[in-house]
Amino acid sequence: MFCSKCGANNPDNGRFCVSCGAALPAQAGVPTAAPAAMAPPIPGLAPPYVGPTETSGKAIASLICGICFLIFPAAVAAIILGHLSLSDIKKSAGRLTGRGLATAGLVLGYFGAVGLIPFILIIAAIAIPNLLRARIQANEISAQASLRVLDTATLSYSERYSNGFPPSLVAMDGVNTGTASCDHPQLIDSVLASGQKNGYVFTYTPVPDLETQDRTVSAEAAANGCTVAGTRGFAINADPLTRGTTGIRSYFIDQTGVIRVEQNGPASADSPELGESHSF
Repeated sequence: MFCSKCGANNPDNGRFCVSCGAALPAQAGVPTAAPAAMAPPIPGLAPPYVGPTETSGKAIASLICGICFLIFPAAVAAIILGHLSLSDIKKSAGRLTGRGLATAGLVLGYFGAVGLIPFILIIAAIAIPNLLRARIQANEISAQASLRVLDTATLSYSERYSNGFPPSLVAMDGVNTGTASCDHPQLIDSVLASGQKNGYVFTYTPVPDLETQDRTVSAEAAANGCTVAGTRGFAINADPLTRGTTGIRSYFIDQTGVIRVEQNGPASADSPELGESHSF
């Protein structure tokens, strides 16, 4: 390789002339290294956002709900919105801001949830037994009222149709059957006639005639439309459907019209009268 300056002969791989020190043409024309190619985008990662930014609405809502953490649903909403907003901010590649707001909402939300749960449990531990007690008391009062309704219905049946007392609870029903009759006197509602109402089970036991046991319908009763013989007496027991949950006390009534009660078992004609019993 000859130097273009002085014409001296130089090695082919030389960079400078051995005579004058000038850069050899071959070396001066060597192209520089090509610029590195742009790295391909990573799959699943959004390119950096360079436009205007906005604050995440969910982050703002999370903070607002977190401030109201004393209201239990608000604390839960703060937690949910906080997590959603952080996820949105991460995926937005810079378009959304408000990470600090969302974090503050999460902190307040978790504080409210953790702090209020023991308080709610304490309130529930106090309220639930009282609600159960109130329900039991309401069911027992309803059972007493139903027995009085049945007592009145049996007397009305006996006086109206001259057939003694009704042979069953169903024999006092008959609502929506047209005109009242001996077989369908329409004296009680169908719920009570079914034998179960407001947590109590009502059992009607007819007392047959001592002489014939199986009475036939008298001529007078037949003239009043009776096709089933009545009975000379009856006994009705009212017992809790689930003792301790729907009721505690049991009741009893017969043709004397006196309601009797037992605290922890079925009542009978030998049980104390309702007014004499102790409250539960």
